[in-house]
Amino acid sequence: MPLYEYKCPDGHVFEVFHGINEPSPEVCPVCGKGPLARVLHPVAVHFKGSGFYSTDYGRGGRKAARDGDKPSEKTESAPGDSKAPEKKAAEAS
Repeated sequence: MPLYEYKCPDGHVFEVFHGINEPSPEVCPVCGKGPLARVLHPVAVHFKGSGFYSTDYGRGGRKAARDGDKPSEKTESAPGDSKAPEKKAAEAS
């Protein structure tokens, strides 16, 4: 049997075990007032894996290939030269 939480107009909160098809209580067992409102709580959801974070979106290579555009061209360096062109310019200064 599920556990349901109810709240009366005066603010009393209480829990009741009853079946899904059984009627909910109509008056508060503490003060006798009604109508009662069922209290709903958010469900804990854990997103795991790729595709759920902002870092997983916006990858230019995938988007450009999907849209039919050419991906941005990389600058070529001489064979055996592992430094980027930006670093060469900074070292020359």
